[in-house]
Amino acid sequence: MKTQIVGACLAILGFLGTILICALPMWKVSAFIQSNIITAQVFWEGLWMNCVFQSTGQSQCKNYDSVLALPQELQASRALICVSIAVSVVAIGLTVVGARCTSFFDYDQLTKSNAGIAGGVVFIIAGIVCIIPVSWSAYSIITGFYNPVATTGSQGELGASIYLGWVSGALLVIGGITLCTTYRCCRG
Repeated sequence: MKTQIVGACLAILGFLGTILICALPMWKVSAFIQSNIITAQVFWEGLWMNCVFQSTGQSQCKNYDSVLALPQELQASRALICVSIAVSVVAIGLTVVGARCTSFFDYDQLTKSNAGIAGGVVFIIAGIVCIIPVSWSAYSIITGFYNPVATTGSQGELGASIYLGWVSGALLVIGGITLCTTYRCCRG
């Protein structure tokens, strides 16, 4: 039962991380420093908005004006991260039903075990669905950075949300695998 709780905690941490990367505008970070250091600006781009932070302490964030004007990669990333969050909610429900420490389906251990395994599998799916847009965005940012034709304004570096997205996806997958391995009995 301890392993089951550890797996659920890992997966829930991954779920919370996925919510965090969805909300934070830190997917792509770029800095613009003019000839004098006083006017340095840092640009953060996320799934839903972009922000400008100036060295004077002022910051300004703006939601994207139109969904259709966004690059296809960003539109797909938005959708996949939202799908990952929704799938994680389903996985949490299945895990609660299948957990040995709950009283759901106590009269039918096979159904309880199947619900727990399904919760683990759905967590693995949520992790993969989280890792895909994060890796796709990282690839896009890296190729844009090394593109010799790109302007300095379009070049950026990987933001904290990319790294957190990889960790969140890994936690979802590891938590799901851990949950699946705790259900060995009740087959026949």
